[in-house]
Amino acid sequence: MQRRRFSEAVDVRHFPHGQIDVVELDDVVVGRMTYEPGWRWSTDIKPIAGTELCTYHHLGVTLSGRLRVETPDGAELEIGPGEVFEIPPGHDAWVVGDVPWVSVDFEAMRSYGRGPDARDNRSLATILFTDIVDSTMVATRVGDSTWKELLAKHNEQAQAAVDRHRGRVVKWTGDGMLALFDGAERAVRSAILLRSKMNELGLEVRQAIHSGEVEVSAGDVRGIAVHAAARILMLAQPSEILISGVVHDLLDGSSFTFADRGRHELKGLSGERPIFGITDVN
Repeated sequence: MQRRRFSEAVDVRHFPHGQIDVVELDDVVVGRMTYEPGWRWSTDIKPIAGTELCTYHHLGVTLSGRLRVETPDGAELEIGPGEVFEIPPGHDAWVVGDVPWVSVDFEAMRSYGRGPDARDNRSLATILFTDIVDSTMVATRVGDSTWKELLAKHNEQAQAAVDRHRGRVVKWTGDGMLALFDGAERAVRSAILLRSKMNELGLEVRQAIHSGEVEVSAGDVRGIAVHAAARILMLAQPSEILISGVVHDLLDGSSFTFADRGRHELKGLSGERPIFGITDVN
């Protein structure tokens, strides 16, 4: 169990007509946004963000004041005290009236309100992509109710497998996940554990692992390495764990054994790249 006070925020971001007080609970980042009367995203945050509209997904609750949000198609929504809100990426917003808009945001606070240099959070990581094989067919066969239960068990077991090897689930992809690890071996062991757990549930998963430089942002992770891992996943067969040549080199001297899956040109990426399958572990 943990608790934090906004009055003791580890990160306070100031900008014209407002500020954000940020606290962290391990991988969870929560922010208290305070926008003064006269604040408007396109005036006060746009120069910092460097984008035409806010590109963040916001999920939170209003404590006081009123905010009006507008999307490019002309749709508007006004949010007031005590109201839980969700705002999709691609919007402008401004404070309505003479009362500061104060809210708590649980979604966008990892880098929202920082300049380009401050937002740069690039680091080396190992990426694990997973995908349930023939999920639509399985859902049709077992029915909606059973499929929801099965998917919930899948998510629970996947989260446990990632936690067991000190990884972090970045996002769920409907019938799979994207997770990050600080080591290639931990990612592979997590994938092996997940495969075993899914077999117990009568599900098959395909998995892909690649290591490279990534940029972690609000609820997502970006970079060429992420695209490479996604492309490798497309090559995987049911219950197969594929790894890139980079991961293969990082695992040199480990207890894993590998099968050469040949060289492949990954869509959108230049040159052929070696791919290997994990066949055994001691």
